[in-house]
Amino acid sequence: MNLKIEELAERIFHTKFALLGEREKKVARHLADRSHISRNVMKDYAEQLTLGQRLADKVAAFGGSWVFISIFAGVMITWVTLNSFILVRIHDSFDPYPYILLNLFLSMIAAIQAPIILMSQNRHAATDRQTAEHDYEVNLKAELEIMTLHEKLDTLREKQWSELMAMQQEQLKHLTQLVADVKKN
Repeated sequence: MNLKIEELAERIFHTKFALLGEREKKVARHLADRSHISRNVMKDYAEQLTLGQRLADKVAAFGGSWVFISIFAGVMITWVTLNSFILVRIHDSFDPYPYILLNLFLSMIAAIQAPIILMSQNRHAATDRQTAEHDYEVNLKAELEIMTLHEKLDTLREKQWSELMAMQQEQLKHLTQLVADVKKN
C-alpha cells in the first residue's frame, strides 16, 4: 500500500485506510494521485445496455408520449365509430357493443406494456443509484480538496505570521537602538 495514501487517510478521514469504505478508498486513491474522479456515468451505463434494455426504454418512451396517446385515442374512436356505423347500417358488426374484442386488445397491450415500462423504470432507478454514488464520490473528493487547500492556506498564513513577527521584533530592536542612540547624542 502506498504510504502517501495511508497518511492521507489518517490526516483527512482520521482513520486507517483499511477501515474506510470502498468509495472512500477510491476517493483517497484519486486524491493521493491527484487524478480526476468524475466521469460520465450515463455514457458508461449506456454502453453496457443489452438490446432488450434499449428496446424497453424505447417502448417506455413511446408509451408515455403524447404521440402514443393521440394514436391510441384515434384507434379507439375509429374502432367504436366503425362498429357503431356498421351496426346501425347493416345490423351486424365485427365487434358489437360492449366491444369485447377491443377490450381484449387493450388488456393485451396493457399486459405487455406494463412489465416493459417497469423494466425500464428499474433500469433508470439503478442508473440513478449509480449516479448518486458517483456524485457522492465527486463531492467528497471536492470537499477533501477544499479542506487540503484550507490547510495549505493556514500553514502559509502561520508561516507568514511568524515571519512578520520576527521582522517586527527585528524592527523593534532597531528602533530601540535608534532611540538609545538619539538619547546619547
